[in-house]
Amino acid sequence: MKIEKNVNILNKRARFEYELLDKYEAGIVLTGTEIKSIRLSKASITESFCEFIEGELYIINMMIDEYKFGTFYNHKTKRERKLLLHKRELQKLGRKLKDAGNTIVPLKLYINEKGLAKLQIALAKGKKLYDKRETIKDRENKRNLGRLLKQG
Repeated sequence: MKIEKNVNILNKRARFEYELLDKYEAGIVLTGTEIKSIRLSKASITESFCEFIEGELYIINMMIDEYKFGTFYNHKTKRERKLLLHKRELQKLGRKLKDAGNTIVPLKLYINEKGLAKLQIALAKGKKLYDKRETIKDRENKRNLGRLLKQG
């Protein structure tokens, strides 16, 4: 079992599905077996989202696999986990979330240089279908341009 030095768990769908407005870095309240699983890169944030519950911000649907050696101390794989932000940031997010179409999506789960698990979240607005098509067209154009430059 190898504990990775730098853990980077990305939500690749977020940039495709949403137009990102503001980014924040939040800490997460975790149990012992959860942080061990994250250090082994056994987590997923693709289907997760953030929500205010009684004035606190929580990440919902974040999947952290059970720790292999956790016995009866193991955690639930999908549970609500509290996010830690400054009071001012929470109030700002709360105000902007009331605007129609805004949501908070997780972008990246990582371990910082101090060894703490951090979650990069973003205030986002959902893209329309034509915006998604434009994103796909841009990506294909960049790919084709790269191929042409490589050949020439």
